[in-house]
Amino acid sequence: MKEAINAEDITKYYNGLHALDHVTFTVGEGTIFGLLGPNGAGKTTTIRILTGLTKPNSGKASVLGFDLAREAVKAKQRTGVVPDISNVYEELTAYQNLVFAAQLYGVPRTQWKPRAEELLQSFGLAERAESRVAGFSHGMRRRLTIACALVHRPKLLFLDEPTTGLDVQSARQLRSMIGELRDEGVTVFLTTHYIEEADQLCDNVAMINKGRIVALDTPEVLKASVTGSRVVEVSFSGHKEEDELKEVPGVIEVYRLGDRYRLTVSSGADIFCALVDYARSRELTILSLNTLKTSLEDAFLRITGSTPTPEAGDRNESDRRAG
Repeated sequence: MKEAINAEDITKYYNGLHALDHVTFTVGEGTIFGLLGPNGAGKTTTIRILTGLTKPNSGKASVLGFDLAREAVKAKQRTGVVPDISNVYEELTAYQNLVFAAQLYGVPRTQWKPRAEELLQSFGLAERAESRVAGFSHGMRRRLTIACALVHRPKLLFLDEPTTGLDVQSARQLRSMIGELRDEGVTVFLTTHYIEEADQLCDNVAMINKGRIVALDTPEVLKASVTGSRVVEVSFSGHKEEDELKEVPGVIEVYRLGDRYRLTVSSGADIFCALVDYARSRELTILSLNTLKTSLEDAFLRITGSTPTPEAGDRNESDRRAG
């Protein structure tokens, strides 16, 4: 398979702090590649380097066969970029935004109108073509932002946290559109801290934590890497302590999800009896107890030792200012 992206030992630091630490990976053409990690892990910095907005302190990268150190402009002409915040113009209509994007990308004038109409139809915005973007919902703006990035028919699309802030229905529609792009031969580079999103969409996933790639493979292989354990979810009535659950025989890790606890347990442990004994000894009632199929989230927790939820002090803000 031909490579759409090749990154070798990319290192980037700000004020002596590593945003990326010798990051290496490849992305095959016509695939969806997910860079998965909490906010501040280095995802946006990676996109900024691969799109030519920021130069690494060391290492090298090529996009669609073009060396970014020498041929960044040629690479940009063949890629589309969707930032984590929609950048369409509110004072313009949806149609005008697409025509303007076509002008910026050098699309021939004769193709502006048919290409804009085609994208408006594909992204479910045809009925709002002449409406100003100021009145659009967040989901509609995200769809229009992606449409603008596709106006010049790029071979590679970068999506930075594409579904952040979207409602469930809008996020589902957007994921469906991303899958369709791959079916059309577009390579998609996706960053997200939503693990289920990466599991559903990606052919390959790289897990990044504190600027380092800690795992890289298909979602199924990464999930299989934790098959030596099981995952159960339990909820109790009455008082309970997370630290006490860690002392239950066979429990490896405890992760709280609202009023439930997700436990990673060793494969040979009789966890059900152990939890019943735990509840009885503390006069608690078990409200629910379920065995779960190993998920990509479980693999992430085991591999990185951290939760996939956004972290405070997002380093990405520093990335944007320093870029």
